[in-house]
Amino acid sequence: MNIHEYQGKEILSSFGVRIQRGTVARNAKEAVDAAKELTEKTGTGWHVIKAQVHAGGRGKGGGVKLAKNLKEVEEIAGDIIGMNLVTPQTSAEGKKVHQVLVAEDVYYPGDSEPEEYYMSVLLNRATGRNMIMYSTEGGMDIETVAEETPDLIFTEEIDPSTGLLGFQARRIAFNLGLSGKAFKEMTKFVMALYEAFEKSDSSLFEINPVLKTSDDLIMAVDAKVTLDDNALFRHKDYAEMRDIREENPTEVEAREVGLNYVDLDGNVGCMVNGAGLAMATMDLIKQAGGEPANFLDVGGTADAKRVEEAFRLILKDDKVEAILVNIFGGIVRCDRVAQGIVDASKNMGDAMNVPIIVRLQGTNADIAKELIDNSGLKVYSAIQFQEAADKVQEVLS
Repeated sequence: MNIHEYQGKEILSSFGVRIQRGTVARNAKEAVDAAKELTEKTGTGWHVIKAQVHAGGRGKGGGVKLAKNLKEVEEIAGDIIGMNLVTPQTSAEGKKVHQVLVAEDVYYPGDSEPEEYYMSVLLNRATGRNMIMYSTEGGMDIETVAEETPDLIFTEEIDPSTGLLGFQARRIAFNLGLSGKAFKEMTKFVMALYEAFEKSDSSLFEINPVLKTSDDLIMAVDAKVTLDDNALFRHKDYAEMRDIREENPTEVEAREVGLNYVDLDGNVGCMVNGAGLAMATMDLIKQAGGEPANFLDVGGTADAKRVEEAFRLILKDDKVEAILVNIFGGIVRCDRVAQGIVDASKNMGDAMNVPIIVRLQGTNADIAKELIDNSGLKVYSAIQFQEAADKVQEVLS
C-alpha cells in the first residue's frame, strides 16, 4: 500500500527519524495558515510547497516549489491544488492534486554546505535479506546513477538474526564521506530508519534526498513509503492512511468484492483461477500476439456471481478486444464457472460485446462444456493451452 509523503514522514518521525517538518493543506487558505504556524514553530522564513500524489518526479512536473513569503505560499498552493500533475511516473493525463505539504526550508546558510544523499531500505530478493542501498548522489534518479556511475551505489545487507549492527551504520556514514557531528548524526539516522522499516512492516523506504544541513544535522527531506498490505491487520492506524483517490478505481472495486485484479495496458482480458496459472496465461496471450489487459485471479470460490463480477470488471476497460477464461477445476468446479459465464452473458446483454475464449479443465469439465454448448453463446472453446493461444490469435486478427 502506497502512502503520501506527509504520512510516510509521520511514520518515520514516530520512530525518532529526523524529518523536514511540515503540515498538509487542502486549499490555499489552509496553506497560508500552515506556513504561519510552521514559522512560529521552526523559525523558517521560506516554505516548500509539495504536491501530495503517489508518484515520484513531482519537482520535474512543477509539483514542488519554493515560496519566499506568504503571498507566494497562497499563489503556489492555489496553482498546485487541483492541477493534473504529470511526472515520469504518471500517465499522460497525470494525477489530480488534492492536497499539498507546506514544509520548512532546510537549506539555510551555515558553517558548511548542505549535501544530499540517497537512501532506501528494501528486501534483497536474491538473498532473502533486508538491505540498505545508499549513494552520495542524492536528489537524482537512482536509475540514472546506477546506469552511469554504478560505483557510487553502496549496499549494506542485514542479518535477520542480529538486525542492523552499529558498525554497519558507521560504515554507511563513512562511505558517505561524513565526519565529526555529521558522522554521528548519520549513524543515529540509519539506526532509527531501519527500526522504523522493520516495526512498521514496510516493504520499501526510499528517502531521496537524505540531507546533511549546513549545521550538520541529518534529516529526511522526502519519504516514499510502501507498506506491506499483508501486515496491515497489525497496524490499523496505517490502514486508515489509504487514499483510494490515488488508486485505480477498477482495482479498488475488485478489492471490495474480493477479487485479485491488476489493471494493465493490453487488449486481451484474462479470467483465471490461481496466480501461477494467471501468469502463465498472460505469457500465452503474448505468445499469441496479444497483450494482457489485466491480471485477474478469481480464486478458489469462482461461483456464478463471482464470475459475473469478474466479467464486469474486465469490460470496464474499453481497450479489451477479447477475453480468455482459463480455469483449472481443482477446488473450483468447472460447471460453476460455466454457469457464471452463461448467467453473466444473459445479465449483461449487449455489454458482453467481445469474443470469449473458454478453456475449462478439471472437475466437472464435461458438464461445463455441455452447459456452454447448449447456451447458444458465441464462445470459442479450447482444451489445450496451444489451442487457446491459437483462438486468441484468430479473434484478434
